Amino acid sequence: MQLKSMPVSKKPFHVRNILRWLKYKYVLLTRAKGGPGMVAMGFSIGLAIEMFTLPTVGLAFFLIFPFVYLLRGSMAAALIGFVFGKVIYIPMTYFHMKVGGLLMPRELRKFLTDYLPDWMDTFIRSNLKLLLGGMVDGIILGLIVYFPIRWALEFYEAKRKEKRKLRKAQLLISSESTQ
Repeated sequence: MQLKSMPVSKKPFHVRNILRWLKYKYVLLTRAKGGPGMVAMGFSIGLAIEMFTLPTVGLAFFLIFPFVYLLRGSMAAALIGFVFGKVIYIPMTYFHMKVGGLLMPRELRKFLTDYLPDWMDTFIRSNLKLLLGGMVDGIILGLIVYFPIRWALEFYEAKRKEKRKLRKAQLLISSESTQ
């Protein structure tokens, strides 16, 4: 005899469910097994990779996976860093162009001017500037952001442990007083 499974009623959609889910994911991220260093490394990797993704037509996204694996970062934090990088990319474009212009060799500029039509020369040169500048700026941003995120997560973790220790002491005192 086969048992019929009862239909499962689906819960209605509520905005608070999304907020609870986001808070849950935040707690999972802050309490990741690798610790604050792993989360900060992942965020830095995602941010650094995003800074040069536009000239590569989005293919730089695939660099996140090997870098997270090699540098032992958090994939979730890397994706958050990548999204954060998308938010700040447009204002950073000016700095990418300036840094890329300083780094691009003069011989390459002359070569592009001599052998390519004007429109293609301008297009390739501007994309090379964005790529070079984005790589350098991304690495610098990743290094700048790594330490404050790590320190903030370590502070959060120490504060949480202190609260747990106080709560445990209070429970111990209250259980002794009832006896």
